[in-house]
Amino acid sequence: MKFKQMSYAVTFALLLLTGSGVSVAADFDTGLSAIQHEWARINYQVTDQEQKVKAFEALAVQAETFAAANPGRAEPLVWHGIVLSTTAGAKGGLGAMKLAKQARTKLEAAEALDPGALDGSVYTSLGTLYSKVPGWPIGFGDDDKARTYLEKALQLNPDGIDPNYFYGEFLYEKGDYDSAVAHLEKALAAPPRPGRADADAGRRSETEALLGKARGAAS
Repeated sequence: MKFKQMSYAVTFALLLLTGSGVSVAADFDTGLSAIQHEWARINYQVTDQEQKVKAFEALAVQAETFAAANPGRAEPLVWHGIVLSTTAGAKGGLGAMKLAKQARTKLEAAEALDPGALDGSVYTSLGTLYSKVPGWPIGFGDDDKARTYLEKALQLNPDGIDPNYFYGEFLYEKGDYDSAVAHLEKALAAPPRPGRADADAGRRSETEALLGKARGAAS
């Protein structure tokens, strides 16, 4: 009888722990999804540049808070880095370099925790950052590092829309139009990402526009 009572107590405790774990996981997923959807809304729907910068700056604060609430997790750091780098791109000028450096720091911290998080998005983001930022003495841009990171991203997610788009964009900017076309076509053929329909739609629109340019340059 005592054994049965102990079993019930243990079972109840396990149920409480399991329920708590589910709740924590759900809260994490909800928080991450909120940042992803807000990023897609700002990036693809907000057309006024001043409003876009302000919205990204507010989202960067939200992403920082979310990362601080989830120490040891790479995904919030990846998204904090993405938001900071996108803010830098929208803002431009000298102030953008500070944001780009902060983005690199967050992405490198995420890489140290889990380089494969979010299908290797840390490498896609680092590669894009190194390809977009000016080189020395103004910034830390580096085409060799950009290529290395983008190729690492493709190794982890060879059929993904983002790694193929950004590698295709990199190749286009380097004048390798045929290879760019191949990767951009692969980006368009990428399977949809669950819960990321808004981001997929925006990225496909960008891919189609760049693919037209790449095909024209390749012909």
